[in-house]
Amino acid sequence: MKLLLTSGGVSNDSIRAALVDMLGKPIAESTALCIPTAMYGMLPRTAVMTWRQIAGQTSTPMVELGWKSVGMLELTALPSIDSENWVPLVQETDALLVCGGDVLYLHHWMRKSGLADLFPSLDKTVYVGLSAGSMVMAPHVGEEFVGWKPPAGGDGALGMVGFSIFPHLDNAMSPENTMADAERWAARVPVPGYAVDDETAIKVVDGVVEVVSEGHWKLFAR
Repeated sequence: MKLLLTSGGVSNDSIRAALVDMLGKPIAESTALCIPTAMYGMLPRTAVMTWRQIAGQTSTPMVELGWKSVGMLELTALPSIDSENWVPLVQETDALLVCGGDVLYLHHWMRKSGLADLFPSLDKTVYVGLSAGSMVMAPHVGEEFVGWKPPAGGDGALGMVGFSIFPHLDNAMSPENTMADAERWAARVPVPGYAVDDETAIKVVDGVVEVVSEGHWKLFAR
């Protein structure tokens, strides 16, 4: 699976070009599935934002990029549905658009739904993460981002990449996400960490990591 891990969605031309390159064809010829599950981990205050994300009415472009078609995949529903009714859909889709919200709630449902089990086999799929949708690929998210608490505790996530992500760097709407905050976060996570602003994405293809940015970011090496 090819990963495009963003803080603020496909927010500029550089990130959009990276997405098109990963798809291998125009967005207008590509299909996508929107996964809004992480939003529910922050309800009730995100109910309206959940709808806006699905409808493509946000300042973090994902759904509204001009896809050939967009469907919705709700992870909390999948355990009650026969796998043959949704697994082929995931396998045939060009891109998974994984929205932000509560990262550990998203991790829980990626595991419980069985979606995470499919990831190693999705060789051609482009995974586009937004905030929590990006952070969930890391081995750890950091205690600063623990909201919803998993039954087993801790801050562990999927570990599909070898680094953690600190999103929304220096965003005026997130005053707790300054570079100083990122440095404190990085000192506690046991793996390398990227602090990225909303104009930055991390592209991972065949294990090769590349930063795509029209903003600012910092790598905290271990």
